[in-house]
Amino acid sequence: MVEFFKIIAEIVNIFHDIIMDVATILGWQATDKDLHLWIIGIIGIISFFIVQFIFKRLAAWSIKSISFIYTFTLILVLVFAIEIQQGITGRGNMEFADAVAGINGFLLFFGIYLVITLFFKGIKKIVNKQKLPSNSDNNSPTEDSNLPSRHSRYHK
Repeated sequence: MVEFFKIIAEIVNIFHDIIMDVATILGWQATDKDLHLWIIGIIGIISFFIVQFIFKRLAAWSIKSISFIYTFTLILVLVFAIEIQQGITGRGNMEFADAVAGINGFLLFFGIYLVITLFFKGIKKIVNKQKLPSNSDNNSPTEDSNLPSRHSRYHK
């Protein structure tokens, strides 16, 4: 786990140095904080547009998928924060395998949740199918004349 963070830190440091050098060459009087504002801001807004595009499509399918992605992201941050905390305080082992085990725990419990949800949806579908009276005498589609028309519901 420590090696993983060292590799990530080295990659970030290389990009940081390149950006600082480019800023100096271009004559920008930018401090480290100024560059953080611009770089993180640009990365953030590009990420927002990508996420917005994806989530709009997912929302049409299921809000559950958006909730899963948000929760999964939260779990990733939490798991790595715990591992970093363990490395700083020396309590527990800072290992990548621990992070993977934590993420697998979330995926396991989410999978169980999905199975239970699908089971109850299936039962509900079967029960609702049995409640519907069969209309073998009439081949036309069933109409419920007791329901108000869309016009009367929305244009009062």
